[in-house]
Formats: sequence, C-alpha cells, structure tokens
Amino acid sequence: MTLSDSLPCLPDILGPGLSVVFCGINPGVLAASTGRHFAGRGNRFWRTIHLAGFTPEQIPPENDRTLLQYGCGLTTVVSRPTARADELSQWEFDAAASGFERKIERYAPQCVAFLGKMALGALSGRRDIDWGLQPTAFGGARAWVLPNPSGLNRTFTLDALVSAYRELRVAVATAGPV
Repeated sequence: MTLSDSLPCLPDILGPGLSVVFCGINPGVLAASTGRHFAGRGNRFWRTIHLAGFTPEQIPPENDRTLLQYGCGLTTVVSRPTARADELSQWEFDAAASGFERKIERYAPQCVAFLGKMALGALSGRRDIDWGLQPTAFGGARAWVLPNPSGLNRTFTLDALVSAYRELRVAVATAGPV
C-alpha cells in the first residue's frame, strides 16, 4: 500500500449544464490530502483561469467550489492521487473511461476541457491529439485540450497558458449549444 492509496478521493465540483468542466488527469497528493483542486503552490490553474477571464478574481484553492458561480466545474479522469500523472497505468484509464464519459453525459456541460493531452489520449487511444477544439465530442460535450497548468509542466509559460485558456473562454462565450 502506498501513501496515495490511503488518501481520500478528491470530490468533483460539478453541476448540470455548466459552460466548461475542466478535467485534470488525476488528483495530486496535496489536492487529495486537502480536498482542494489544484492546491499545489506551483500549480498555475487558478491564476490562469482568472487571467483568461473565467473568473473576476483569482480564486484560492480553499474556495474551489465558488468556480460553479462562474459556470465552470472541475473533475479528474482517474480518481487515484499520485505525485506525478505518469505514475498512472493505461489500465487505470481504461477502468475509468466509461464512468467518466457517463459523468460528462449526466452533467451535460457545453465543453469538457482536458488539461493536457495525456488523459484524452489514454481514453481515446489516439496519439495525434492537437491543442484546442477536438474534431469529435466527448460525452456529448465539445472537447478541448488545453496545456496542463501543473508546476511540473514548464513547457508552457504563464502567458501561453492564459492565451490557450482565453481561446476556450471566447469560443464558449460565442458558441451555442452542442
């Protein structure tokens, strides 16, 4: 048994008919232990979504449920917490796939935004995933792939993250139902 096996599951922050559900790969150890999404000091999620215009102020992780007030929700594909997403196996994605898709169908957001290519790639079996709007819907919602805001992902600057997330915000604001 590892430390992550003894941590509680991170609760989803979801409601029906949201504009966007941001979908992480899986919870980090700190997020699971605190019960707060994107709780790590190095994680740039809260700053990015604020600067991209999803929220009027930067929400601290301890107030993560207030994201619902802005038409956005949070979930993860795999519920098991890890220090790094590359600790997950393909089996874990396969086991989570149908339940995760049913969750998206049940809550019916306009868009599900995968944070990084890894989760959608593991769910779809595709390796040729581009950033941005995907050619096929997922669970009845438009599917987007955004750069992962993890502090471990330094491939993208804060400005690049904000630009990608802003593109999603503008697209959701101007698009009608799926």
